[in-house]
Amino acid sequence: MERQSPIVSLRGISKSFAHVVALRSIDMDVYAGEIHAVMGENGAGKSTLVKVLSGVHRRSSGQMTVRGREVDFVTPKEAERNGIAIIHQELNLIPSLSVSENIFLGREPLKAGLFVDYSEIETRSAEILARFGIDIDPRADVESLRVGEQQLVEIARALSLDADVLVLDEPTSALSEAEAQRLASFIRGLARQGVAIVYISHRMSEVFALADKITVLRDGNFIATRRSGDISERDVIRMMVGRELKKQEKKAPVSGNPVVLSVRNLGLQRPNSRGRIHGVVDDVSFELHAGEILGIGGLLGSGRTEVLELIFGSAIGKRSGSVQRSGTSSDAQSLTPRGSVARGVAFLTEDRKGTGLLMQADIRSNAVLPSLPWIAPLGWVTQFQENVVANRMIKAMRVRCQGPDQQIDELSGGNQQKIVLGKWLETKPSVVLLDEPTRGIDVGAKDEIYDLLRKLAQSGVAIVMVSSELPELLALSNRILVMREGRAAGIIESQEFSEERVMELATPLGNALTGEAA
Repeated sequence: MERQSPIVSLRGISKSFAHVVALRSIDMDVYAGEIHAVMGENGAGKSTLVKVLSGVHRRSSGQMTVRGREVDFVTPKEAERNGIAIIHQELNLIPSLSVSENIFLGREPLKAGLFVDYSEIETRSAEILARFGIDIDPRADVESLRVGEQQLVEIARALSLDADVLVLDEPTSALSEAEAQRLASFIRGLARQGVAIVYISHRMSEVFALADKITVLRDGNFIATRRSGDISERDVIRMMVGRELKKQEKKAPVSGNPVVLSVRNLGLQRPNSRGRIHGVVDDVSFELHAGEILGIGGLLGSGRTEVLELIFGSAIGKRSGSVQRSGTSSDAQSLTPRGSVARGVAFLTEDRKGTGLLMQADIRSNAVLPSLPWIAPLGWVTQFQENVVANRMIKAMRVRCQGPDQQIDELSGGNQQKIVLGKWLETKPSVVLLDEPTRGIDVGAKDEIYDLLRKLAQSGVAIVMVSSELPELLALSNRILVMREGRAAGIIESQEFSEERVMELATPLGNALTGEAA
């Protein structure tokens, strides 16, 4: 690959925001047909680098060339005209528009040069979605889709640009193992066709399975570029975090501990994108013990998230079944988020940007939100009280920030996620529901959060955790409930843990593979 000239060459690229230096003199070359991964902890500068590359940010200094010509992109449109397309870590879709309108946003075909040809948009979108094997109605509104489905739409939009440089920033963060593998196959196909891929992911196995080269950043600095075959995962982690991470260990069974949450026959029905009523969750039951981490696995759309929403009382649709908590049983239809919080249940959602945080507010304001009934029972909270809570949370969660006054949208995704978790822990919950708790989190931050979850469980807190990462489920869980097409396919005890067993239960053909009756 190096015999040819790079499509993109970066030399001495630096970027500052006010007095904060995000990148310092970064060098990198990207070649046609190459998958080049960029790795680093949250705040290392990965997303800033790709935003400079794709025209979202202008560099402060340095030189960037595309096909040998120096460029200085002012807008993403300019980058796209030069053949560079990006899939951002945070979704950049317009929820009120349809899937097809988002795919062709800004590039709409016109009738008579005046009117948008919606029929053409839907037809071409359907072809793009089918090409990638995405089973989503192009007429559906994006806001009706789950986060993982929205991620697939974002990918389809970028691929529709026919770019020869494709930048992917955490493209699989909301995808299940099956969808991630399908995307990986497609990316390999693009590379064989000569497309240059810049790939950012915190999933180490994913990077080593895909990447030809790996560039590591730390604290905005260039550390090294190596061929993936010449280094190990341990080498990359050491370069990223500068320390050895603790080995993950499976936890002992806690079946003898008291049952703190019991769900019976949970169900959820609601209209699909075509307006037809269908069952999203059907007859799910389980018990949760004090000090237990119950993992929930399954493919995208299997009902994992909806089970958490049913328990918390935020699920939209016709609910059925019951949830017993603190000796009191409530039917699912009557549950509310306010009531759940009052009973010691916390819920960290999968979409920190949309439902987890007030993005335009500061850290202090976000930190106290769930705790207001306790710290301000009369409805009046002082800045002093907010600062006490925020500073305690910043220290406990090891949030990298300038202080409680810093705006949430100025933080890296990993530090935002720490604040989402930290604000809920301020309520002193006894049951914590986690939906993709390490989505978009680097290996160092994951290590910290894993330790925190283990300590919470050791203190008696019961945890239900949805995760698309099988190694994470296997490392943290005492038991794993596997969802398949809205139903509980089975519960796996720790002594039976394996990725193969989880996937057997999660996939529709899983039982056929093992010879069991479906």
